[in-house]
Amino acid sequence: MTVFWTSVQSVLMIVLMIAIGYFANNKGWFDEKFSGALSKLIMRVALPLSVFSSMISHFQPAMMAKLGAGVIYVIFSILIGYAIAFGVVRVLRVPKGRRGLMIAAINFANTVFIGMPLNQALFGAVSVPYVLVYYIVNTALLWTFGVWIIASDDPTVGEGNAKVKFDLAHLLPIPLWGFIIALPFVYSSTLLHLYNSLPFLSGYTAATATYTTNGVIPAMGGLVTPLSLIYIGIMLSNFGLRSMRIDFHTVVTIIGRFVVSPIIMLLIIAVGTNVFGIHLASLFQKTLVIQAATPSFAVLPILANEYHSDVKFATNIVAIASVFFVVVVPVIMLLQNL
Repeated sequence: MTVFWTSVQSVLMIVLMIAIGYFANNKGWFDEKFSGALSKLIMRVALPLSVFSSMISHFQPAMMAKLGAGVIYVIFSILIGYAIAFGVVRVLRVPKGRRGLMIAAINFANTVFIGMPLNQALFGAVSVPYVLVYYIVNTALLWTFGVWIIASDDPTVGEGNAKVKFDLAHLLPIPLWGFIIALPFVYSSTLLHLYNSLPFLSGYTAATATYTTNGVIPAMGGLVTPLSLIYIGIMLSNFGLRSMRIDFHTVVTIIGRFVVSPIIMLLIIAVGTNVFGIHLASLFQKTLVIQAATPSFAVLPILANEYHSDVKFATNIVAIASVFFVVVVPVIMLLQNL
C-alpha cells in the first residue's frame, strides 16, 4: 500500500500541472497560437537541451552495451503488439479507416510530451538515457512502419494501394539531436572538460563535481516537464472532455495500450532475463514498462486526417488515453514493486 501511495503522490504532481494548463486554457488565457508556440519551444529548444544535459550528467560509455538490449526489447514488443492488434481488428471486423488507427494507437506511445516528463517525475533525470532507448525505436518505427499501417488503411483508395509519404526528417527529430551531439562529449574527456569549463552554460560546479541548474543548458532543459504537462492540459481543454465518446473500439484500443502493451514488455523482459540471461538494471526495466503504458502518440489525429481515416475516433483515443494514464501509472508502479 505504501508503494501505491508513493506512486499516487508522484502522479498527483503531474495531474496538478496538467490541471493548470487545462483550466488556464478554459479561462481564455491562451490564444490559438500559444499551444503551437509552446510545442515548438519544447520540441526545438527545451527537450534537446534536456536530453543533452541528462546525457552529460548521467550517461557513461559502459552503459551503451546495456542500452542495446533495451532497443531489441522495444522492437520486439512493438512487433508482437502489432501482430496481436492486427488479429484483433480482423476478428472484430473493424471498418476500414479505423483499423490502422487502432493498430498504431495500441503500439506507439506519446514518448515526448508524456513519456519523458512522466519518467523524470517518477525516477529523476538519471532515467533519461533509458527513456531515449524507447523514444528512438518508437519514433523510427512510428514514422516508417506506423505511417504505412495507417496509410494502407486509407478508405479512399484500393486495398494496399495507398501512397505513403515518408518524411526523413521525422527519423532524426530535433530532440534526438540532443542525444547525438552529446555522444562526443560523453566519449571525449577533452570535450567534456571544455564544456565543464563554461559553468554559465553547463552549471558544472568543480568544487563538488556536480551539475546544477545554474547553467543555461540544464535550466532550459528543466522546462521540459512543467511545459509539457501544461501543454497536455491545453490539448485536453481543446479536445473538449465533454465531447469525448467511448465506444467498443475505443475500449479495445485503450485496453491494448494500457494493458496488453506493458504486459508484452514485461514478458519480453522476463524471457530475456530468465532464458537468455540478459539482465537490465531495475530502473531500466521500470522505464521500459512505463513507456509501454504511456498514452497513444499525440499526432494520431493529424495522420488520420492525412490519410482520410476517422479523425474523430483518433482524437477521442488521444484524449481518453491522456486522461486514463493518470490512473494507470500508480497501478503499474505497484505491480512492478510486488
